[in-house]
Amino acid sequence: MSFRRGIVRQSKFRHVFAQAWKPENCLDDVRVTRVTWEGPLCDANPKFIAVIVEAGGGGAFLVLPLSKSGRVDQNTPLVCGHTAPVLDIQWCPHDDTIIASASEDTTVKVWQIPDGGLTSPMTEAAVTLEGHSKRVGILAWHPSTLNILLSAGCDNVLCLWDVGTGEQLYRLDDMHPDLIYSVCWNREGSAICTTCKDKALRVIDPRRGTVLQVREKVHDGTRPMRAVFLSDGKILTTGFSRMSERQLALWDTDDFSEPMVMQEMDSSNGVLLPFYDPDTNMVYLCGKGDCTIRYFEVTEEPPHVHFLSLYSSKEPQRGAGFLSKRGVDVNKCEIARFYKLHERKVEPISMTVPRKSDLFQGDLYPDTAGLEPALLAEDWVAGQDAPPMLVSLSGGYEAPPSRQGAAVLARHRPSSAGEPEESRLAQTPVDKVFPAASPDTEAGGVCAAASALAGEDTQEREGAGGEVSIQESLGSLLWVTQRDCESA
Repeated sequence: MSFRRGIVRQSKFRHVFAQAWKPENCLDDVRVTRVTWEGPLCDANPKFIAVIVEAGGGGAFLVLPLSKSGRVDQNTPLVCGHTAPVLDIQWCPHDDTIIASASEDTTVKVWQIPDGGLTSPMTEAAVTLEGHSKRVGILAWHPSTLNILLSAGCDNVLCLWDVGTGEQLYRLDDMHPDLIYSVCWNREGSAICTTCKDKALRVIDPRRGTVLQVREKVHDGTRPMRAVFLSDGKILTTGFSRMSERQLALWDTDDFSEPMVMQEMDSSNGVLLPFYDPDTNMVYLCGKGDCTIRYFEVTEEPPHVHFLSLYSSKEPQRGAGFLSKRGVDVNKCEIARFYKLHERKVEPISMTVPRKSDLFQGDLYPDTAGLEPALLAEDWVAGQDAPPMLVSLSGGYEAPPSRQGAAVLARHRPSSAGEPEESRLAQTPVDKVFPAASPDTEAGGVCAAASALAGEDTQEREGAGGEVSIQESLGSLLWVTQRDCESA
């Protein structure tokens, strides 16, 4: 017995299995876009699923409630404000009704979806961000700071935006000599890693505008590479060898001289899209045009990247959406869920750990990133960093009730520097949030109301894990600090 224990690696994820949902629970008649772009083309959160679709006369994407199944009517309203095909969509990690889209029309738009979903076509974005000269194909929200959005375009430029004000905070236009393939934030949002057509992997400090580290020829092949930051600071990349074999590699950011792991996968030509789950330290690889999804566990012990299993089907995938961990079904021990894009269908695929007990499996569900941001945009610009605020999934995650209409959230900070910072949220509706009210008109009234509300006792309620959490609507994407109110 001891001999067997020495050979078999102990892991609670060794027996994870993938299972496609029944046909009646899929989305049918979804005209998935045919645009040639190496992106997932889909994104999902606990409230909605969004899919980039074919549309005449411009670009559009479909937004449906996550509970929706069956045939999708051809007259279903779309988000259709772009004048050219949409290339990427990303839900905001701090508000389940806010989504950003990037397009060939060189713009980035931020949309606020009604809490009950769309009842008519949406053509007017809450914010339009213009700063690229060529098509924009990559979006990445800051993982822990409110309102910070990163975009990468085919002009080889990275732009960082404050979507609450529409301001371009940073423009990094001299770091990439060729097309940018992928961008990913680290856990605290202090750095980003990028892959480029020049075959280099870069670690960048976006606030200082400096390249911290660079590794030339991460993969020797000419096909696109992808990279994701892991929670411990390491970087996992996918790419191709000189012989066009697909590869997976793990890199230590303290030593880029040699990869910690370099694995040959197969000889297919589809780009491998890595999806990383920081809660389980698992990586899922979805190849565009593949019929399989491979999944691995990353550990500190050699060989570091452990192959677990693969899901195989008969039909190839055109893209895939990865559901936020807050949306998984903890009662069925579901640890991840994909939304596989077919030519005219969206098929959910659940990753499940088999357990006999009906109790909450706490070892499978550590606290995960919640909606509440850890920092404001101004804090991050000033140099602060923080990991995401965590929430418990025990008993099943329940999203906070969303309030209709725009709102201004006021945050009060203690005047004493020695006191711990306490987040107090207050809400007061205003007629228009984008653009923000001018100081001569509405700001005085809003700030006065925010000051009065901030002085009241903060409503606190016990979260599912026994910790006190404050869950408020972030629909406006605009925070007003107490000191701003006083100065106004």
